[in-house]
Amino acid sequence: MPARPTISAGVVLPIRTFIGGKSRLAPVLSPTERQALLQDMATTVVRAAGELVVLVVSSAPEVKEWAGLHDLEVVHDPGSLDDAAAYGRRLLSARGVARVVVAHADLPRAMSLAPVLVDGDHPVMAIVPCHRDDGTPVISLPGATPFRFAYGPGSFRAHLAQARHRGLAIRVVRDPDLAFDIDGPDDLRVLRV
Repeated sequence: MPARPTISAGVVLPIRTFIGGKSRLAPVLSPTERQALLQDMATTVVRAAGELVVLVVSSAPEVKEWAGLHDLEVVHDPGSLDDAAAYGRRLLSARGVARVVVAHADLPRAMSLAPVLVDGDHPVMAIVPCHRDDGTPVISLPGATPFRFAYGPGSFRAHLAQARHRGLAIRVVRDPDLAFDIDGPDDLRVLRV
């Protein structure tokens, strides 16, 4: 049996929905404006992935339609952000991807995912803390290493603890473009300055 080819890196892009998403922005953006913003940010992240394989994890019809316009593969969302990240990572790893990046779709300033790709298949977790030093907008892991995602408040510290538990070296990437995610009206005001 021939050896499975190794692909250097791939990206998992979990997207819950574009319709009704980012409800904390409702005081300043209409539902249509929020949907347009979410699509624009997701497109920005796809561009930041460059030539890497991008796997979208979503069950939302409008996300599937958007992904089709960008020739992206979509797989069913298993239910939670943690599960979506793990499922996408497992699928890419099974395809021979040596390093899997999980990137959130709300990064309007993402220019390139290159800062989290330099570790190849080495046992290193590269992690970008959000601009509040609390969340994890981008994380990069060797494809085959077991890992339990822990998104939500405090995910940056939870992911550091999980990496230590798994014996992974840790590389914290302080990239202001990858760290800046949009959660609320304050973030939107900063983006528009």
